Amino acid sequence: MFLFSSASGFIFACVLQVAGVPHPGPAISRADVSVVTQISSIQLADLAPYTEFARAAYCSPTIVTGWNCGQACEAVPGFEVSLTGGDGNNIQYYYVGYWPTENTVVVAHEGTDPTQLLSDLTDANVLMGPLDPVLFPGIDSSVEVHSGFANEHALTASIILEEVMSLISQYNTNSVTLVGHSLGGALAELDCVFMALNLPSSIAIKGVTYGTPRVGNTAWAALFDSLISDFQRINNKKDIVPIVPGRLLGFSHVQGEVHIVSDGYAVQCPGDDDATDSLCTIQSVPDILVGDILNHLGPYQGIYIGTIYCT
Repeated sequence: MFLFSSASGFIFACVLQVAGVPHPGPAISRADVSVVTQISSIQLADLAPYTEFARAAYCSPTIVTGWNCGQACEAVPGFEVSLTGGDGNNIQYYYVGYWPTENTVVVAHEGTDPTQLLSDLTDANVLMGPLDPVLFPGIDSSVEVHSGFANEHALTASIILEEVMSLISQYNTNSVTLVGHSLGGALAELDCVFMALNLPSSIAIKGVTYGTPRVGNTAWAALFDSLISDFQRINNKKDIVPIVPGRLLGFSHVQGEVHIVSDGYAVQCPGDDDATDSLCTIQSVPDILVGDILNHLGPYQGIYIGTIYCT
């Protein structure tokens, strides 16, 4: 039932879309990528805590509070949760906390739970519109994003920002990290710009997302790229979610793609949504007919993400 619901929910969204040798690099630094660059095993291993944060976002706030959500929480010991919320339906689960190991505030959003109809409907709503000028001050009206994602983000943006500011003051940190998978990845992408616009410029913004759909138009991508330099959006193998909504509808990804080509082998791709190498998602998954929805769940270097993996 779960797998059928997962496929059917995303395929409903997808029907609206028309359908070199990598060079090893020492670090994942998006701004430096101009060619397809192989990611080392050490770099892949360094992503694991962020994957676990994204996995934990699918767990009920009742067990995320206190960081008692099973394997995902155990994999990142010492994390201190300060705020949880959402109902997994009208509002996706989310949590905010402090990660002493990296001295950063972490915000994580739940992704699309295929057992919850409203989440699927949010993904299927492909209308674009301008950003809320209150939440995103000073942004030109030419910048447009997926209306469903923007509406979902607006439900929790202010309370999350308030908590982030409180933790920055409490722990004297200058770093905020945004994480999410699927719809949660889209919310984290919006959060990156939201935080950049509403926090002091001295605060470093980092984003790590998984299986993220396209969020906005080319103006959004340009804005994002100009504001956020530390960002990785990780795509797994033949996952079809990163190729929707379609580019013919005006959508474009931001920079920062890390494509897991096969277990243990991943590359970082240049550009936004215009890579020409066969190892990058835009070329390896040209349409939904050659994709695999099950790759959306993982494994992301051995870690699966989704409601049934909250164990």
